[in-house]
Amino acid sequence: MNIALIADDSKKTLMENLCIAYRHILAAHVLLATGTTGRVVEEACGLPVQKYLEGRLGGEQQLGVQVAHNEIDMVIYLCDPYIGEPTEDISIARLCDMHNIPLATNLATAEALLRALERGDFSWRELLRI
Repeated sequence: MNIALIADDSKKTLMENLCIAYRHILAAHVLLATGTTGRVVEEACGLPVQKYLEGRLGGEQQLGVQVAHNEIDMVIYLCDPYIGEPTEDISIARLCDMHNIPLATNLATAEALLRALERGDFSWRELLRI
């Protein structure tokens, strides 16, 4: 499965810790990320990450295009609810809703999605790409 990883600046350490804790699950999947988040995850976990531009420079839009083309199976977007441009968050969330892509915007939901992924609960996503 293709998993997109995005984290606001104040959530980069949280994303790093999440990926370290769930490395055993993430290692079996293709990881894609905005530039800085991808670099943080690669350095912390040693997992290969396909990196796009930094989020504010268009990386979120690049991932959004892949969501719109049904090329992403899950999005973990750890966003800071107190700062940032809400239009960017809404755009990714709206695209995920439109295309039935599981989306986590906080640690609790991210962990739930990763555990469900480990159990095989998202195998239906494979059928959508056929």
